[in-house]
Amino acid sequence: MKTLLLTGFEPFLEFPINPTEQIVKQLDGLTVGEYQIKGLLLPVTYEEAGQRVLDAIKQVHPDAVISLGLAGGRASITPERIAINCRDGAPDNNGVVLNDAPIYEDGPDGYFSKLPIRKFVETLKDNGYPAEISNTAGTYLCNNVMYTALHALKDQSIPAGFVHIPASHELAVKQKKTSPSWSSHDLLEAVKLMIHVLD
Repeated sequence: MKTLLLTGFEPFLEFPINPTEQIVKQLDGLTVGEYQIKGLLLPVTYEEAGQRVLDAIKQVHPDAVISLGLAGGRASITPERIAINCRDGAPDNNGVVLNDAPIYEDGPDGYFSKLPIRKFVETLKDNGYPAEISNTAGTYLCNNVMYTALHALKDQSIPAGFVHIPASHELAVKQKKTSPSWSSHDLLEAVKLMIHVLD
């Protein structure tokens, strides 16, 4: 049996619910396709998030890594094509603000995803779920985690990368503003579909 490290994030900024947290907790310990899931909930902090991913990779020795993040405002599941060596943007949950800060001083400018992102998108669409490849993971914690994992696995042929998901209905209701959202059931099923088609 193969092992998949599946990560998600706690709530952050203006989002009182993070559907990735719920998905990681629901799938932790389950078997999906060829993979037993090891779920890992990450803090939305620059200091801790990347290190926890590194620690988990060393402890779990996963055969694949999928990190999930919330992209409030997006209507589709969006596998990310690339992570860049930059931390910038809004305050993290500790109030830390970084501007133009590299993730690794000696790291390359970017890493391409090692996940079958085109296959993810095609499979999701074939099953009725809106999906498209995203060409930017931003410069916040999602990009930070994606880059950190890919840097750690750069010399290994392990599928790894990042997927952004839309808001859940529960989050949209709590935010009380017009925003694309999916049911929690559909978000969970979409993640399962991607796991099923992992190489």
